[in-house]
Amino acid sequence: MYMIMTMSIIIFLITIIMMFISSLISKKTLMDREKCSPFECGFDPMNYSRLPFSLRFFLIAIIFLIFDVEIALILPMIIIMKSSNLMNWMITSLIFIFILLIGLYHEWNQGALEWNN
Repeated sequence: MYMIMTMSIIIFLITIIMMFISSLISKKTLMDREKCSPFECGFDPMNYSRLPFSLRFFLIAIIFLIFDVEIALILPMIIIMKSSNLMNWMITSLIFIFILLIGLYHEWNQGALEWNN
């Protein structure tokens, strides 16, 4: 018991020393122009703040959220497959993925995925 305690303390101290040495050696700068400037999607922080922003950034964020929620809904389907009827699971999964593909095609057809417009 005493041996395990000693080894864990030694490993903890080695870890702290390594983290301290790596923070001293790293070439991070505390004050950098890019790091100090505020970051806003689609905005130039040096211009007038009341200028209208591009809706392209808003559309990309909404599309990202939609497909992020899609992943959260698809992942549990793998776990549910073991406990449900395989035919019902297959039909439900295919309908869900088909609806998502229709939405993706609609976004593509409307030009929301085109960044160069």
